[in-house]
Amino acid sequence: MIKINYLSLLDIAIGEATIGLSEGGIPIGAALFNKDGTLLGKGRNRRIQNDDPSLHGETDAFRNAGRQRSYSDIIMATTLAPCWYCSGLIRQFKIKTVVVCESLYNPILRYGVSLFQFVIPKRQILSLKKLQL
Repeated sequence: MIKINYLSLLDIAIGEATIGLSEGGIPIGAALFNKDGTLLGKGRNRRIQNDDPSLHGETDAFRNAGRQRSYSDIIMATTLAPCWYCSGLIRQFKIKTVVVCESLYNPILRYGVSLFQFVIPKRQILSLKKLQL
């Protein structure tokens, strides 16, 4: 069995959030990986940059990953707990593992999704701090 370093997966999402912030957007990033940790797609919240309210970090990563045969072994890493919209995507495509930086409560837990939560290291909190308006 392959042991996945979930924190290293989260680094990809944090990198996307940092890019989003530098573009003047909301610093939320996400990435999708297959069960062995291979990157399938990454993305960031581009609601401001593209004037598109549906372009969340998770949906951008999902689109960039392309169509998959099955999503049950897919791992999603995201810098912020998925909203209802993104939780619906996770539920609809039966993604069973989500790694997040921040999550006080996430409704997706009701549906059998494994949630791995990490505290963001201080160096990354500083770069994401502008999110607080």
